[in-house]
Amino acid sequence: MQKCNENAADRYSYVGEVYSIGERARKNEILQGLAPSWKVLHEKGYIHIHDLDAYGLTYNCLTFNLLKDFPYDKFKEYSTERKIVAYFDYLKSLFSEMGNEQSGGMALANYDIDTAKIFTALQVDICANEQLIKACTVDLIEWCNNTHTRMGQTSYYVTLNIGLADTEAAREIARILLDEFADSGDLVFKPNIVFKVHDGVNAKEGDRNFDLFRKALLCTAKKMIPTYLLCDCTCDRSVDPEKLAVMGCRTRVVANIYGEDSSVGRGNIDNISINLPRLALETVQENPTADAERLVQLFTQKWDEVARETKDILLDRFSKVCAREVSDFPINRNHRLWLRKFDNVREVFKNGTLSLGFIGLSEAMEVLTGKRFYEDADVYVYALGFVKHMRGYCDFLREEYRLNFSLLATSGELISGRFIDIDRTLFANVNGIFDKGFYTNSFHINVDSDLPAYRKIQLEGLFHELCNGGCITYIELKEAPIGNDEGLRELVGIAVKSGTHYLGFNFPKDVCDDCGTSGVFDVCPVCGSDRITRVRRVSGYLEILDGFTEGKKNEVKARKEN
Repeated sequence: MQKCNENAADRYSYVGEVYSIGERARKNEILQGLAPSWKVLHEKGYIHIHDLDAYGLTYNCLTFNLLKDFPYDKFKEYSTERKIVAYFDYLKSLFSEMGNEQSGGMALANYDIDTAKIFTALQVDICANEQLIKACTVDLIEWCNNTHTRMGQTSYYVTLNIGLADTEAAREIARILLDEFADSGDLVFKPNIVFKVHDGVNAKEGDRNFDLFRKALLCTAKKMIPTYLLCDCTCDRSVDPEKLAVMGCRTRVVANIYGEDSSVGRGNIDNISINLPRLALETVQENPTADAERLVQLFTQKWDEVARETKDILLDRFSKVCAREVSDFPINRNHRLWLRKFDNVREVFKNGTLSLGFIGLSEAMEVLTGKRFYEDADVYVYALGFVKHMRGYCDFLREEYRLNFSLLATSGELISGRFIDIDRTLFANVNGIFDKGFYTNSFHINVDSDLPAYRKIQLEGLFHELCNGGCITYIELKEAPIGNDEGLRELVGIAVKSGTHYLGFNFPKDVCDDCGTSGVFDVCPVCGSDRITRVRRVSGYLEILDGFTEGKKNEVKARKEN
């Protein structure tokens, strides 16, 4: 049974339905217990408190420190074949157990390097056991794609970062993952794979892993995965590339007040997103005769007021989760995947991030100025200046509270529709911003802009440098660019020079349920069937279109190629 969910990754089950009933009750209970002004902000759509059911119970996401306490002793008496199978079973076990002890995704920062190191320590010859490793890799891919047992209905959000392989063994692990994912079928679109692009390692001909980069691009041209973490961009170039990782659809956890800058063994604790179009609409309603410059000033002041209360909610949530006992996190305690031993909840979680997010920058600027920010240089300056202001406030909070506050360019799967549904009941349809039925993600340029790809990348790049809690730029293609790795590589190069941190490529993929033909069609050109499964990128992850929220379905309809 497929239905429109709050989460496109959900698949219906009895257990999932029972969970959802309890989840809704839990969210309501949490809301009723919040300070009245906080409750109003969420319920009236000024903000969205993500994963509200997890408030005070758990954290959001984690990039595993896989090597720190790997249980080598458990494996040492196994045969070579059993070591290989047991290792992949161990990963699946980690993902399933950890996935039910936190609210968000899980990542490995260097799947290729770490797997090779573990196999070497276990005296497993990767080349001599290539066929078994291939079979186990296929099984891992299928498990990530097909398993929906989290909360009885949802898949596990798994991200594997690769690309920096420093040995032949690690290169082989990366090659196997890319090859098997590329050949896994058109309806296999998980796990999320991120290829880390780094000059001198893989970015150009002559680099040791250039062949892996080309293989990754060819896979992307076929399946939209991998996406690309650009280690030489402005905001990442000062960090050891092995310490960098993307978590889930875009989360970036790097800078750390309490240790070295690294993604490994760290995660996001909580995040809240602010509805920018709402604040813009209120500003115009209250100041109908003000000019654009004054409206932007007043809008910024209004954001300041909401952000101050949002900060208080983030701190309250952080304080409550830190008040939990170590025994409330048995999987974390046993596997010790954070950067330090899990023996004091606050001492562990203070290494995580608290993210202040936003959605609808484009619509907000259009309401305030009458123009889309990418069509007018002055409005672009307003938009960039406002995002700098938000980042400046997050930096202030970081120093004021000695916690890792960051600015997140939110993915808007649920809130792209939720916010607009509320706002259209309260405000006039200024410049027709309600007509399309969704708000644009974060700082993204409108999906119907018709801008060429290189220009979209250039205009969004400066925002990447400000959104240190995570962001992504997408390029929308008309169809799968099968075999065109050179074209994609050229865009990756432009992205690096433009300051882009994380880049993805989208294109429509339709798959006939009856004969398996893939392409872009309403009726299968081979067998004539109209039973079609449509795979699209929702907010970072690929999913089946039928499960999208209404806001995201509207966005898909509006998308035009770059």
